[in-house]
Amino acid sequence: MTMTRTIPGRWVEGAGAVLGPLLLLAGVLTRIGEDDFFPGQLAAYATDPGRMAVSYGLFAAGVVLLWPATTALARSISVTHPGWARWGVTLVVLGLFGRIFHAGVSHLAFQLVDELGLKEAQRAVTDTYGAFHAFKAVNICIMAGWIVLAIGAYRSRAFGPHALGVVRCVALALGHALPLGVLKGSSDPISLVALAGLAAALVPLGVGMLKDGPAPRWWAAALTIALIPGAYVLGMYG
Repeated sequence: MTMTRTIPGRWVEGAGAVLGPLLLLAGVLTRIGEDDFFPGQLAAYATDPGRMAVSYGLFAAGVVLLWPATTALARSISVTHPGWARWGVTLVVLGLFGRIFHAGVSHLAFQLVDELGLKEAQRAVTDTYGAFHAFKAVNICIMAGWIVLAIGAYRSRAFGPHALGVVRCVALALGHALPLGVLKGSSDPISLVALAGLAAALVPLGVGMLKDGPAPRWWAAALTIALIPGAYVLGMYG
């Protein structure tokens, strides 16, 4: 399948499909062994803040990179089943927005541990955990989006007509089982299976896209490399 003249482009989409699921897995595996609910996650941060910050950072980066991956898959689905592609990618991307919101709240909760101490931070999160916010409306999208996209992939044979393609569709649908919400450890067996499913479905797609076409222009590679230290500096002083 040739991916040319697309937005954001096959390199962004291919890299997202490869790195997105792998970063999610890396983030969860970094905090494996900790209690998956918020009191335990805050306690883990108090004990080892560097590890937990890296873990949540990797997970958030993986969530962001799933956006171009799903747009690439939806475009493939839309060739024969545009309705399934349209609804699938819309629901998934809305769900990704919700997860990024959760990541921001989790980051703030970790700062409360630094400023107030563990007990006070746990109390503050306990008292406010059920507070209303607009992104509660996308919780259903977080769960349903992967199922709709997987059905579209199956009906359109986006992963191929063979049995392995069907298996990858089922693996993609497993993404719905990843827990949602603030300060969720997501290292239980069901979560790990869900993340492994996303990787099995999307990583081969990304590898195929990256191999299908010419290498990026030299200036694009240089700009990408330069952005890494630039982003670090902005994060430290911005």
